[in-house]
Amino acid sequence: MTGKMYVDVIVHHQTDGKIKPLVIIWKNGVKYAIDKVTQIVPAASLKAGGAGIRYTCIIQGARRYLFLEDDRWFIEKGD
Repeated sequence: MTGKMYVDVIVHHQTDGKIKPLVIIWKNGVKYAIDKVTQIVPAASLKAGGAGIRYTCIIQGARRYLFLEDDRWFIEKGD
């Protein structure tokens, strides 16, 4: 099943105004460190719908898309 999963995100607000996500926190409290952000672009989620700023993240060696939609964070779930 595809869709949006809203998540809590620990971020670093930089003095130049950029936002860097550091950790994703699932609803069950499990935390996943973001190893690297490789791209930040305005984009739509083709799997889940919605649009915003897409952060391409490397988390435990896997590429995941994290979206900042207005003032909420979501990650695509499912295949």
